[in-house]
Amino acid sequence: MLHCEEAYSARHPQSLRMMEPERTPLPARVIFQIAIATKGKQAMSSHASSQGLFTGPQLKLAFASIGVVFGDIGTSPIYSMREAMKPVLAHGGDPAAATLGAVSLLLWALMLIVTLKYVIIIMRADNHGEGGILSEVVLVEQLLGKKGGIILGLGIVGAAFFFGDAMITPAISVISAVEGLEVINADVFSPYVVPLTLVILIVLFLFQYKGTGGVAKFFAPVTFLWFIVIGALGLIHIADSPEIFRAINPAYGLAMLVNQPGLALLVVGGVFLAVTGGEALYADMGHFGKFPIRLAWLAVVFPGLILNYLGQGAFVMANPKAIDNPFFLMAPDWFLIPLVVISTMTTVIASQAVITGAYSIAQQGVALGLIPRMNITHTSETESGQIYVSQINWMVMFGVIFLVLVFRSSDNLASAYGIAVNAAMLINTLLGVIFFWKGAPRGRWLFAPLLSVVAVVEIFFLAANSLKIANGGYLPLMIGATIVSFMLIWRRGISLLNAKLQRESTELDSLLESLERRPPSRVAGAAVFLQTDNKYAPSALMHNLKHNRVLHDRLVFLAMKSVEQPRWYEDRVKLRQGPLGAWIVEARFGYMEQPDVQAALRACAAHGLEIDPRQASYFLGRRVIKVGPRVRMPLWQQRLFIMMASQSARAIDFFRIPPDRVVELGMQMSV
Repeated sequence: MLHCEEAYSARHPQSLRMMEPERTPLPARVIFQIAIATKGKQAMSSHASSQGLFTGPQLKLAFASIGVVFGDIGTSPIYSMREAMKPVLAHGGDPAAATLGAVSLLLWALMLIVTLKYVIIIMRADNHGEGGILSEVVLVEQLLGKKGGIILGLGIVGAAFFFGDAMITPAISVISAVEGLEVINADVFSPYVVPLTLVILIVLFLFQYKGTGGVAKFFAPVTFLWFIVIGALGLIHIADSPEIFRAINPAYGLAMLVNQPGLALLVVGGVFLAVTGGEALYADMGHFGKFPIRLAWLAVVFPGLILNYLGQGAFVMANPKAIDNPFFLMAPDWFLIPLVVISTMTTVIASQAVITGAYSIAQQGVALGLIPRMNITHTSETESGQIYVSQINWMVMFGVIFLVLVFRSSDNLASAYGIAVNAAMLINTLLGVIFFWKGAPRGRWLFAPLLSVVAVVEIFFLAANSLKIANGGYLPLMIGATIVSFMLIWRRGISLLNAKLQRESTELDSLLESLERRPPSRVAGAAVFLQTDNKYAPSALMHNLKHNRVLHDRLVFLAMKSVEQPRWYEDRVKLRQGPLGAWIVEARFGYMEQPDVQAALRACAAHGLEIDPRQASYFLGRRVIKVGPRVRMPLWQQRLFIMMASQSARAIDFFRIPPDRVVELGMQMSV
C-alpha cells in the first residue's frame, strides 16, 4: 500500500542529485562527527575554504578521512598486482619486462585517475560543499538549464552500479585478506578461508543496526597503521631490484600497450583494481573538506601505495614465483599472522564504508522519489548522519554471501570486480567534462581537456574490463540493470499515479473558500494534513469531511519538500494563512536530511503558528493500489510497481510522526 498523500516527492519529480554510491558519504559523516564533534557546523563550513590550513581541526579531519575515504583503495594492493601479473604467467611473457610495464601502469593509473582527476580537478565541482556523482548531476543540470533526460539517466546508471559494487567490495576485500592464511600453510588453512570469510561478513552485517559510531573511532588509527605497514613492506623490498624505479617512466607502460596490446589489455584489467575506491575522495568531500582529503592523500595514502607497488614489483622481479601472491609473500614469516590480522581489520573497515554508503544512497533515493520509502533508523541521538536501513542491509548481506559462495576466491571475484565501478567513474568524468566546459573559461581550456584525456584512459580500462564479462563481470552489470529497471518503473508508476490524483483532486483554496461559506461543525484541537502539494486538497481531508462531517478548530496543511541542496540551512518553513483560518505550510529539507514533521511544526512558531506536535492529530491518506485494465503500463510493470508500493515504509515512521496521534483514511485506486 502506498501512502500517496504523504509520499515525499511524488508530485514534484526532481533531478537526481547526490548518491554515489558514491563511495557513500555516511561513514565519512560518522568519522567527521566523532573526530571534531566539538567543532560542529562551524568546522563543516570552514573546511570548505582555504583558510586555516594545517590547523588542528584540519589535521584532525585529514587523519579521520584516512579511516573512511581510503579504505577501499588502500586494500587494493592485496590483490591488484597479483591480478595484473596473472596474464603474464598465462601467456608466457617476459616477467621482468611485464613487471616494469605493469608497475608503470599501476603508478600512472593512480596519478592520472586519482590524483589528477579527483584530487586536482573533480573536487572543484561541489554542490554547496557536497560531492559525489549525483551532486555532479545537479550541477550539470543547473548549468544546462534542463532537468531529466540523458544527464538524469547517467546519474541513475551510476547510482545503480554502486549497489553492485557495494556487494562485491566486501566480498573481495575480506576474502583476499583471509587468503593470507594460505601463505602460512595452504593445506591447513585453505578449507577454512570461505567459512571464516562468511563468519566475518555475517557478523559485520548483523551488528549494523547498532550503528557505526561505536567502532568508528578505531577506523582512522587502524587504517593509518595499514598505510604505514604497506609502505614499509614495499620500501624494504625495493632493494631486491632497484631497477624497479624505471617503472616511474610511463614509457614502460606505453611500450607494453604498443608492443603487446593483447597482453596489455589483460594486464590493464588487473591494473584498474588499484584505483577502485578513488571516487570516494569526491563522494566524501562534503564531510571532510577538500584540503583534508588532499592532504591525507598526498601525505599518507599515495606514498604508501606507491612504495608498496614498487616493492611488490621489485620483489617479483627478484622472485618470479612470487607472482602468485606477492603482497603476503613479501612479509617475513614472523609478520604473516599480524599482517593477516591487520589486513582483515582494514578490509572490514573498507566494507563498513561501502555498506553504510549504500544506506546513504537509499536515503537519497527515497528523498528523490527513485525508490519507495524505507524505514530509516537513526542510530545516534546526536548525530543525524548515523543511519541504518534494514532492507538495504539484508539485501546487501545476502548478495555478499551469494558472491562468496559462488566465486569462493578473490581470484574469481576479481573477474567480476571493476566493470561496474569503471562505468560509474567514466560517467563521473563525462559529467565533469560538461561541467567544466560550461563553467568558467579556465575550466573550459584547462580542466575539460585534461578530463577528456582521462576519459580516454578510462574507456581503455572499460574495454579491458569488458573482457571479464563472461567470467563473472556480467553479475554487477545484471545487478545494476535490475536496479535501473526498478527505479524507472517506480518513477513511471509514481508519475502516472500523480497525474491521476491531480485529475481527480480539488484545489485546496477553492475547497476552503466553499467551506468558509458553508462551514461544517468544528471540534477543538489541531489537525495536520500531510501532503505533497499544497495546491490540491488532500484526500484525507475529503474523506474526513465525507465520513465524519467535522473539522478541527485549527487546520494545518503541511507539504514536505526536497530542495536541490544537500542540507537546508535557511528558514525551514514557509507558511501562509488561507481561507477558514487554515495554515498552509511548506517545509523544506535537503536531500541528505531526514524529513521530520515534528521539527517542521516546531519551526512554525517563529512565524506565528504555535502548535504542539505531540498534541495535534495527524490525518494521512492511505491508498491500496490495484491492477487496472486501462493504464499506460504493461501488466508486469504494474505488478512490480504494486509490489514496491506495498513495501513502502509507513509515513508515520518515515516522517517521524507521533504514532498515537495518527488517523489514516484509505481508498483503492489503480495507476
